[in-house]
Amino acid sequence: MVLSHGGELRRSAHTVARRTAERVLALAPDEATREAGRALASEHAWLEAGSCGPGTAWGVCGDGDGAPYRTAVDIDEPIHTCSCSVGTSPCGHALGLLLLLASGAPVPERTQEPPPWASRWLGDRGVRAAAKPPAAQEVPVAAVSASRAAVRRAERRAERITGGVQELDQRLTDLLRDGLATTDRPDYGQWEETAARMVDAQAPGLAGRVRALGSVAASGPGWPTRLLEECALLHLLDSAWLGLDRLPAPLAATVRTRVGLTASAEGPAVRDHWLVLAQHDAPDGRIVTRRIWLSGRDSGRTALLLSYGPPGRAPAQALPVGAVIDAELTPYPGGGGLRAGLGPQFGEPLVPTGPPPGGTAADAVAAYGRALRDDPWLDAWPATLRDVIPAPSADGWQLVGQADGSALPVAPSAVSRPGLWKLVALSGGGPLTVFGECGHRGFDPLTAWCPEDSEGVGPGAAVALT
Repeated sequence: MVLSHGGELRRSAHTVARRTAERVLALAPDEATREAGRALASEHAWLEAGSCGPGTAWGVCGDGDGAPYRTAVDIDEPIHTCSCSVGTSPCGHALGLLLLLASGAPVPERTQEPPPWASRWLGDRGVRAAAKPPAAQEVPVAAVSASRAAVRRAERRAERITGGVQELDQRLTDLLRDGLATTDRPDYGQWEETAARMVDAQAPGLAGRVRALGSVAASGPGWPTRLLEECALLHLLDSAWLGLDRLPAPLAATVRTRVGLTASAEGPAVRDHWLVLAQHDAPDGRIVTRRIWLSGRDSGRTALLLSYGPPGRAPAQALPVGAVIDAELTPYPGGGGLRAGLGPQFGEPLVPTGPPPGGTAADAVAAYGRALRDDPWLDAWPATLRDVIPAPSADGWQLVGQADGSALPVAPSAVSRPGLWKLVALSGGGPLTVFGECGHRGFDPLTAWCPEDSEGVGPGAAVALT
């Protein structure tokens, strides 16, 4: 599959049956194999690759220091063979070859026969297939075994998470019984200890929320109320996990995500011209999390791309703020439908003529309230404010609507950043369009668009505030 000059997909003359990337990744026996497969899902990783006929393919992978690995796959069943000896089924090489085919990369046309090793495998496969009754060919033994192993792993992890959730709920009960004042001691280390237990229970989402409780007592006046709110949300998440089978499917997916279970992007891809609203990096433990917000011109959807960087390094995924990209996004389950995976991009990024459409401060608060019905643990919701003026208030700063006078306080985390003063200077006392995240702590401005009469930067240009 190649791209035509018009940016549309054009299929090669010899079409190979392909599984979707989501179904291919579901075959992986573990996360390490899944990551290895993703790394090998590139034409550069394969010295040779070809089609053995409808539904089959072969490849020679040069990812090792020794002899190249020889891999052949049956895409429809799926079954495979590989000269590596990693012991997993399927191995990363087979997964990479299947992902390469699922991505739409062209399979090289070959006029000669497949190499002898691939031909032998095809011949043996044909003999085995002919010897089986039709019903036996429908469910390959390798696929059934891998599926059962995946189910057992998921069940064991769910049991560990359930044990961690029950322990966390008991610790919350003990905390309320002893009183919140005990958490204000300088040597109080229960939160780190409890977070470590959640890591042991393979619930990193719970661990992150527990670890964040340790800083609430030092957050200034009113901290007991904030601590009680966060403890109540944790108790709600514990209760939701324990009653997961009784929840509606979308809410159950959100609970799994909040606990820390990973999911793959699924559902139909959405192709649109996406305006890059903001890009923001934040430390998340030892790694760096990058959040990229996009807005679809035709679909009207707002999407969030998440990427992660190892300690000391920024995430690899980056998009220019204020640009427009023609791309496909695939949504993830849960989380209010915001998170998506970035797919193929078509053409070069474009420069838009102005800011996105926006609303009032009241509209932003109402949208956040509606989103809380689907995700009660949501800290903030994306919003674009139109014609607002940054102004000082008794407690800090606020964004005041020029038309209706409605206002949103600027979040305390944003008040200490240099971006606030950039926003004030850009406004000069006049209205402008601001994109950010609206939550229960206030509005966190991330990007602003210059007024029409601005000088130096250019009218309608996007200015990052992070």
